[in-house]
Amino acid sequence: MDWRISDIQTFLAVLEAGSISGAAARADLSKSVVSKRISDFEAALGVPLFIRHAGRIAPTDSAHALAERLRPALAQLIAATESVTGDDAPLRGKLTVAAPMSFGVRHLGPVIAGFARAHPELAIVLDYDDQLTDLGRAGFDVGLRIEQMHDSTLIARRLCTDPQILVASPDYLARHGAVDEPGDLARHTAIGYLNARLSRIWPFGGRIAPPPVGRITANNGEAMRDLAIGGLGLALLPLFIVHDALRDGRLVRLLPDLPQRELPISVVWPPVRPMPRKTRAFIDHLAGAFSTEAPWQRGIGPPESGKDT
Repeated sequence: MDWRISDIQTFLAVLEAGSISGAAARADLSKSVVSKRISDFEAALGVPLFIRHAGRIAPTDSAHALAERLRPALAQLIAATESVTGDDAPLRGKLTVAAPMSFGVRHLGPVIAGFARAHPELAIVLDYDDQLTDLGRAGFDVGLRIEQMHDSTLIARRLCTDPQILVASPDYLARHGAVDEPGDLARHTAIGYLNARLSRIWPFGGRIAPPPVGRITANNGEAMRDLAIGGLGLALLPLFIVHDALRDGRLVRLLPDLPQRELPISVVWPPVRPMPRKTRAFIDHLAGAFSTEAPWQRGIGPPESGKDT
């Protein structure tokens, strides 16, 4: 049996991307190189890993079973080879990071840019997506989670917390009436979130029913914020998405005296031992960036009159 580490990496990349072309684009390789590596790996193993038909490929059961064993083994192999270098050696290789779209675009860019400048020999791949990513299966080194961690095999380090708040535009409230007490919610409609039902993420307890979801639904928090600014309904969103709109008055906070739900913002990673130096360095960098009050929370406190100042 004659195979190379690059064959394993390419096999896992094709499995993750779902196509030769997708894996080639992510690895910056030609499709012919990726295809040959897959063929060579199959020849070395003596079993087919993908079924080819009409220009498409589909993984076999053998491919899925092999990948489940190869992912942690490959991660441990990489970590072991990195561990022999001294702590003062430059970080090399590739760091892959998965994060929610809105939080990544709005607040991670400067933090990751600082890390990239400090480690010029390290390649960094960022994947922003609001869908929950299986880090181990997708081959990511670290991820950001904005949620409670339940029954997860991932290791987590909390960076900060952020409140979920209910907001609306002044124009919407002028047209549909104020929300001065919980009972007023029944007269309003909310903008829906495709990735979670409003009743599941509603922060105010079972005794206060959420408003019904209206005709507008979106799969991204910034889109929901913009729709709320446009006067199309109430929106339940993390502060990190709406802080600027609260400051300039495009949105106002509703029912601020009710107990609020704090969303934990954590960095998470698969339980690889030993932990790769690049992963440990990145986690420490993130923790340092959020060691004090989160930048978007400065100057925003619970308003006394139902409006943020």
